[in-house]
This record gives sequence, C-alpha cells and structure tokens, in this order.
Amino acid sequence: MMKKTVYITDTILRDAHQSQAATRMRTEDMLPACKVLDEIGYWSLECWGGATFDACMRFLNEDPWERLRTLKSHMPNTKLQMLLRGQNILGYKHYADDVVDAFCKKSIENGIDVVRIFDALNDVRNMEMAMKCVKEYGGICEAAISYTTSPFHNEDYFVQLAVELEKKGADVLCIKDMANLLLPFEAYNLIRRLKENLSIPIHLHTHNTTGTGDMTYLLAIQAGVDIVDCALSPLANGTSQPTTESLVATLKGTDYDTCLSLEKLTEAARHFRGVAAKLKSEGFLDPKVLSVDTNTLLYQVPGGMLSNLISQLKDAKAEDKYYQVLEEIPRVRQDFGYPPLVTPTSQIVGSQAVLNVLSGERYKIFTKESKGLLRGAYGKVPAPINADVRNKAIGNDPLITCRPADLLQPELEHYRQEAGALAHSEEDVLSYALFPKVAQTFFQVRDAPPLQPTPEVPSVSKVRTLYVQDLSL
Repeated sequence: MMKKTVYITDTILRDAHQSQAATRMRTEDMLPACKVLDEIGYWSLECWGGATFDACMRFLNEDPWERLRTLKSHMPNTKLQMLLRGQNILGYKHYADDVVDAFCKKSIENGIDVVRIFDALNDVRNMEMAMKCVKEYGGICEAAISYTTSPFHNEDYFVQLAVELEKKGADVLCIKDMANLLLPFEAYNLIRRLKENLSIPIHLHTHNTTGTGDMTYLLAIQAGVDIVDCALSPLANGTSQPTTESLVATLKGTDYDTCLSLEKLTEAARHFRGVAAKLKSEGFLDPKVLSVDTNTLLYQVPGGMLSNLISQLKDAKAEDKYYQVLEEIPRVRQDFGYPPLVTPTSQIVGSQAVLNVLSGERYKIFTKESKGLLRGAYGKVPAPINADVRNKAIGNDPLITCRPADLLQPELEHYRQEAGALAHSEEDVLSYALFPKVAQTFFQVRDAPPLQPTPEVPSVSKVRTLYVQDLSL
C-alpha cells in the first residue's frame, strides 16, 4: 500500500472548550501554549468562530477580533481555522449578503486561513454566498455537510450533497459529525464513496460522545480520509473530539504516520491540564460531558448543545428533568422535519424540548425561533414537517420557499449607522451586526475610562502642614 500521511486539525482552542466548558477559555489561557502549538505541524488549528465570538464579548469581556489577531501573531506558521454558519455567519439568524461578504473579508484579513462553512439544514443555497466570498478574499473554502441520521438521510444523500458542494467551489469537503453519529463501518463506506466521487481532500470531524470516535477515525483513515479533527488530551473525549496524542501514537510508524511529535504534543497538553483544572474549579467543566452515552445515537445531541443544555436546566433549577428533555429532543426533531442538530437548529429544537417538558404540555409555548424554522425562515428542512404542529405554531402565516436571504435588503450600512460612535472599526460594526445588545455592552465597558484611584483623605496634621506651606508661598 502507498504511504499516506494523515493530517490533523486540533480543536483545543475552539471546539474542545466549546463542547466541554461552554466556550469559557480565555485568550490568556491560550497564549502560553502558542509557541509549541505553532511548532507541532498541524494541518490547521481551529481557534475561532462557532460560539467563541459571542462568548468572548458576552462572558469574557474580550474582543474576538483582537483574540484572532493575537493568536495569528503568536502562531504565524500554522493555518488558523474557523467555523462559519453560512448565511447565519456566527449568529442565530440569516444576514444579508453584504454582511456575509464583509465578515468573510475581515476574518481573512485578521488572520483566518481556513473557513469551514456549513448550514444547519444542509441547504446549499445558504452556503453559496459565504463560499464565494471566502474564495474571493483568498481563504481556503472548506464546505461541510452536517452529518445526521434519519429515515431521510442515507449515503446517497450525502454523496450527492458533497458532489454539489465541490461543483460550487469547495477546496476541501468536511463531514461534520457533531454528535458522533457516524459509526466506524458507516464512515469507512461513506469515505470510500466520497473518494470515488470527489477530487478534493476530505476532512472528517467527529466527537467521542458515543465512545466510537477513535474507531470511526481509524476506519475512515483506512478508507482514505485526508484530515481528521482531534483535541489535546486535557479537553478531549466525551462531548469533545478524540485525543490527538492517542491517534498520533496509534499511527506512528505505520503507512498513515502523522509525522507529529509526541514530545511537543505532551508539552502543549501539560499547559492545558492547568487550564482544564481552572475551568473545572470555575464550574464550567461538568462531569456529564466526559461520560460515554450511546443513547446519543437516539438523542443526536452535539457536544456544545449538551453543555449548554445542562447550563439551561441548572439556571431553571430543573436538572432532574435532564433525561426527560433528552428523550423529548428526537420527538421535536421529527415534528420539525428531521433537521440535523447543529447551531442554530440544535438550540431551536433543544429549547423547544425544554419548554415542552417544563411547561408540562407539548407545544403549549413556541419560541420565536421554532416558529421561524417551521415557516421556512432558516431554509428548507430535509423532511416533511408535522402539519398539526406547524399550524399550531404559525397558523396561516405564509411559508418561505425561496433562499431566505433573498428577502433581505443590504443591511451593513444600517448597522454602521446604528452602532454609531460605539464602533471604532469595521470589525466593531460587524460585532454589532451579529450581536447588537452584547456588543453594545462590551463596547461601553471596553471604552469606559479607567477607574481613578480613590483620592487620599489627608489627616488633620497633614492638612495643617499643607496650609502652612501654602501660606509660605
């Protein structure tokens, strides 16, 4: 057999802590490891996009753009990768094409090399604009298919989708298996089919939620996959990715050798053990995210959704309803037309399941987002929607059958005017466009004058001395 180096993307700076610790890793936690990370020889480091943009401003009081620039300056030799939600960019609704264009341009200018673009419904219409812009501004366009299972999703469906994405200009094809549903032998068969039908590299992303991630990677590698996503051991496994060091050790000396240094990986992992301990002490690393649960094959809950679901139930003081909510999720998903569960559909279906359980009555309350999904505001769902549920949610409201963004007028200038003096740069305008309230609060805190030290209250004797000095003048 001909030797074939397997390349690795490490997710330690993005998906690993999004999946396990609600995206709470700070830039200061990353910087001490950047030098060794940059020396390892990864195909890329995923460090931006997904939920990091929102979390930076909302929870960490950090500028996501400044994080990106800082990471780029500290890791000039490694491709930096981000996750982009197609027409949703990094938010939870569709944005006009001019906002998508500006965001792709600025992301690449600020240091991103690889942009992984997906749509939660696998509606290619929602990916085309971002794909076009990434290529136009010199980025590597990695188009992703959101992997899921249902009576309407099979191997032929995914192969056809992948072929369409290559025709649309994808430089790399990613299989985004966000809930570890792609089992090992299914992965082998799918990768073989894709290698027969595509001429571009194939990048496989999975998690270890069901405990099968390592086996899935091994069989995918034997089938010819080019790149896989792993996470350094302190934040690996469970709802995160399979462990980088373990895969590198497994492949060492074989025809698939990654050529990465275990010594340097160990050095980087040593730093992140301390970061993981800190995140645990702060209450963000819940033990539930580390356990294997093959019931995920039924629930289909991805890692980031799971950690946020736990937080949501904690806030509602309803942790005892955890398994009831998990059982409700696949029922809601079926009613909603079997969307893959990935942002934003994972949040939409998950929140609706929480409401159904906590209110004591299914579909007593609908979220605004649930109504939008049922109406077609996010694109075309893969399967028929439960007509009774849709009627209860939106009544006679007209359905959206076109590309949702075609209904949007250019809006970047509107956001620029609205942000006003709060925005000091085009990057600030884009932050505001995606998260107006969060960005406004962040800008106000960022731009507030530093607190003045409390003036010293002089003692009586000091006042007398000062007074005498004044008289002597």
